[in-house]
Amino acid sequence: MSDLMRTCKGGYFDRTVAAYLFAVLGGKNSPSAEDIKKILASVGAEADDDRIELLLSQVKDKDMTELIAAGREKLASVPCGGGGAAAAPAAAGAASSAPVETKEEKVEEKDNDTEDISPS
Repeated sequence: MSDLMRTCKGGYFDRTVAAYLFAVLGGKNSPSAEDIKKILASVGAEADDDRIELLLSQVKDKDMTELIAAGREKLASVPCGGGGAAAAPAAAGAASSAPVETKEEKVEEKDNDTEDISPS
């Protein structure tokens, strides 16, 4: 397991990766440590210099689109679970003995064109 993957378990690294990706989306092809720190500071998050440097060393000279595509391929092989256990059917006698009352509620449809959407 790489150092990068081991470090991902902490919340700080998640924030660091998110800040890096925001910088890339903002037009920086190779964000610097300072770019990441500014983004983290703008939302009141602490920056961990060691984790920032680890991230930057792991993604240096790599295309973010290719890294994301490779990550998706790895995630595709991870089992996602299933539907879980089915609910047990109710006893036949209990289902037929209790009457069920249903009420229909009348719902008025609003005309979207006349609705006031100004903030209150």
